[in-house]
Amino acid sequence: MTNHDEKPSGSRKFLFRALDVIEWVGNKLPSPLLLFTLLAFIVILSSAVFSGASVTNPTSGETIAVNNLFTIEGLQYIFQNAVDNFIGFAPLGAVLVTMLGIGLAEQTGLVHASLKGTVFSVPSKLLTAALVFAGAMSSIAVNAGYVVLPPLGAALFLGLGRHPLAGLTAAFAGVSGGFGANLFLTSTDAILAELTADAAATIDEAYAETIAVSMNWFFAAASIVLVTVVGTWVTNKIVEPRLGKYEGDNAEEEMDALSQQEKKGLLYAGISFLVTALVMVYLSFGPLRGDGNYLESPFFDSLVFVIFILFFVPGLIYGITTKVIQNDKDLTQFLGKTMASMSGYIALAFTAGQFIAYFGETNMGTVIAINGAEFLSNTGFDGFGLIIVFILITMGINFFIGSSSAKWVILAPVFVPIMMNLGYSPEFTTVIYRLSDSVTNIITPLLLYFPMIIAFAQRYDKKIGIGTLISMMIPYSVAFLVSWVVLLFVWMLLGIPVGPGADIYY
Repeated sequence: MTNHDEKPSGSRKFLFRALDVIEWVGNKLPSPLLLFTLLAFIVILSSAVFSGASVTNPTSGETIAVNNLFTIEGLQYIFQNAVDNFIGFAPLGAVLVTMLGIGLAEQTGLVHASLKGTVFSVPSKLLTAALVFAGAMSSIAVNAGYVVLPPLGAALFLGLGRHPLAGLTAAFAGVSGGFGANLFLTSTDAILAELTADAAATIDEAYAETIAVSMNWFFAAASIVLVTVVGTWVTNKIVEPRLGKYEGDNAEEEMDALSQQEKKGLLYAGISFLVTALVMVYLSFGPLRGDGNYLESPFFDSLVFVIFILFFVPGLIYGITTKVIQNDKDLTQFLGKTMASMSGYIALAFTAGQFIAYFGETNMGTVIAINGAEFLSNTGFDGFGLIIVFILITMGINFFIGSSSAKWVILAPVFVPIMMNLGYSPEFTTVIYRLSDSVTNIITPLLLYFPMIIAFAQRYDKKIGIGTLISMMIPYSVAFLVSWVVLLFVWMLLGIPVGPGADIYY
């Protein structure tokens, strides 16, 4: 897949060769659909091998044992839950519902016209940074950024005559690698703050009551700058030069200027988007506000449907204005084409859903995570040494448990008390966890949205495999890790609070 325009020299030559090896090895693996099928069988066999292994949950004191699926009961579970595992695959519903809205905007020509307007009005040098920045900021909409930004980034880069996969990876790096950064508070802040407070209460109940949702706000806001700068540099200096010139089927397409009809369509679509957005704002503070925390309101629980509406309405208005949609049959046909384009992802979701469900049912991920936490507590490290080990263990566990909150449920009761006893605050411990969790999200196939990113990439290169995607994302992962650790230690040396009233030291 790699197609270098020119031979790199020096350190980049060595880096490109290393990434080529990773890509080659990774692409020797079966197709993602078959790979998840094989992984599902491996999980079943592994559950039999490690049956009987158990750990004690540090939160509840409950004994958790590896559940053997290679039994009659396990076979019954596999058959009885096959459909539920498919339907319950977390990204499936979100992806399909969101893509109905995005697909209509794409089918009617709204996306293409919007991209043309962007290409002709925004300096191209700023687009990479804007894409990475938007990806990192998208965590305010929970996981919606995974669905919306990578395909739009690819289309935008293609419109500029750049490699579409570079746009896709830049957006993916921002969304996933930058998940721990944001200028605003998100639902993740609320969840992690609650878990951190529960863990801190085992040492100091009074202090635990002072832990706020904004506990990591300062560091997260500064991290937005880091993620944007580093992600842009990696895209422009490593990923895109390595990819070379794009030579796909639509590589020669040129963007002409917007026609009068397109301009009129964009005007009415823009007005409809603004009106729809204002309605959504009203709903978020009105009927969908709820009685509790705003970040846990019915509105935030409905963000997938909100995004669907925000794309669907302007797409519909654009189609009607440009006379692409003249009746209900045209609308139905466009929506059908969108779902047809997702058929490969739907098939992939079936096998991935089985694998994820089996892995969760066996409890192997939980056993691995708790053992990793116990290993850290027994290392005898303190200070910087402990922080580095903490980061490495969290990064490793991230390959087995993708959910940020699920990992912190297990790790917080171990890490937070240890760090408090060493003089580090629970808020600072959470910062370390969040950056460690973010940097390996983009290189683990167990990330729930990883198969979807591959499906998006295959629109531009049908032969792309897991190895290709991982080889493109590793430079981001390494660069984020190194720069974030440097920022963390500088933060410590300067003694800057990680959030309002949240000092580094306990």
